[in-house]
Amino acid sequence: MKATVLVGLFGCVLLAHAAYATIQYRGVLKILEEEFSGPPMNVVVELLVGLGLCTWAALTVPGTFLSILPDSEENRLVSLPTNVDFMIFNHRGRVFPYKIDT
Repeated sequence: MKATVLVGLFGCVLLAHAAYATIQYRGVLKILEEEFSGPPMNVVVELLVGLGLCTWAALTVPGTFLSILPDSEENRLVSLPTNVDFMIFNHRGRVFPYKIDT
């Protein structure tokens, strides 16, 4: 798992370097007064490799999926909260009309 994190970190470094190289390339083109049509091919390859490494690391770091059991005590969507005694349904808010005509 540690190697996967390092691969993901390396992918992020590659993405950051590709962004820096593109900004630097655009600066050189402004000095030479040429039009920017796109980044150079080595930056595009670096971007794709970095994106692939980050995607692979993001998909493998979390691990395996666990099944959700509906009868579990920890599942809060199925079970009622533990403080049912403090739920108040009869309060002063019911005297206000639902629709306020102005």
